Amino acid sequence: MSGKADPRPAGEGTTSRARLDRGRGALGPALELVHTGRAPTRAVLTAELGVTRATAGAVAAELEALGLIRVDARPGAAAGSQGRPSHRLTVDEDGPVVLAAQVHADGFRAALVGLGGRIVATTPSCEAVDADPAKVLGAAVEAGADLLRRTGRRCVGAGLAVPSAVTAPEGLALNPLHLAWPVGAPVREIFAERVRAAGLDGPAFAANDVNAAALAEHRHGAGRGARDLLCVATGHRGVGGALVLDGRLHTGSSGLALEVGHLTVNPEGRPCHCGSRGCLDVEADPLALLTTAGREPGPEGSLLQQANELIRDEYADPVVRTAAEALIDRLGLGLAGLVNILNPDRIILGGLHRTLLDTDPERLRAVVTDRSLWGHSGGVPILACSLDHNSLVGAAELAWQPVLDDPLAALSGG
Repeated sequence: MSGKADPRPAGEGTTSRARLDRGRGALGPALELVHTGRAPTRAVLTAELGVTRATAGAVAAELEALGLIRVDARPGAAAGSQGRPSHRLTVDEDGPVVLAAQVHADGFRAALVGLGGRIVATTPSCEAVDADPAKVLGAAVEAGADLLRRTGRRCVGAGLAVPSAVTAPEGLALNPLHLAWPVGAPVREIFAERVRAAGLDGPAFAANDVNAAALAEHRHGAGRGARDLLCVATGHRGVGGALVLDGRLHTGSSGLALEVGHLTVNPEGRPCHCGSRGCLDVEADPLALLTTAGREPGPEGSLLQQANELIRDEYADPVVRTAAEALIDRLGLGLAGLVNILNPDRIILGGLHRTLLDTDPERLRAVVTDRSLWGHSGGVPILACSLDHNSLVGAAELAWQPVLDDPLAALSGG
């Protein structure tokens, strides 16, 4: 030590170098706070990080220099406020993006997604899914690469959401039941190869579509602020579930946690693909609603679209109403069992389940309360998912995670 006194006030850091080192360690946490909207100003960022104003300023400046956020040094003060207003922090709308792709039973879609869960550009949904996953994923990546060429944006990674349990870290699709893909298809490896072949930068990831949706909703949607978030959803076929614990997706020891579709909710019910009978997967999805209402699926539109339209347009029909109530009761039984096991502080529902909740929220909540121990102790909030294309946004979150963990390393390739 030189023995020289630091002329700056106590608490402002001993040297610029030390401040810079601390700031670099805070880059990832700071970016995540701005990314999720939890640090709209530099003052909030300072408090959330537990650092000095000078360090928070250095962190924000470095993230801005990396093209990830913008710092508004001249924000307008709110009417009636006192003191100098804090610098406003937002994600850079012209910054880098990630490529996100989602495959489901009725098609696939690609998109470019920026920080903040913002969809920058998207392709129309393709309504054909080949039995060869390499063809589907190749087409999705090429569609995304075309978006990148047209927008001129920098790509820093890619994420894929599929309707199957996906092992970690291998990325094998173990049960693509509603696709004609082979069991155990190496979707992450195929996707990564197609991303590299298209000349795109950054790592590639793959996950179950409901896991991806839960992650997106927790960071940007109806799950924001929840500590232990349970997400249950049915899209085009089947039922999926996901759990976010302390801000991180809970995937179990090998990526296969929360296969909620195979909870039995009707012991004498329909045969399930898993070999059992009466599983949530076949008792509370769009096909189950159409079948229970005595309607044959039509050639126009996805099963999800047909089921939603049936409730929207014909709920006054006693047969349709009875069918919807039967699905609500079965869904409630499944949710009650999950509440007893997991004790979440919030439940969010997506796809057709969101429509059922909107249609008769009191019936669903009553079933969950009546059948769950924790429901009797005060109830668990049950909300509708709020993001459009939440599985796409969640696939993007997978690709953004390395940048959130270490922005400097991720963007420099180090």
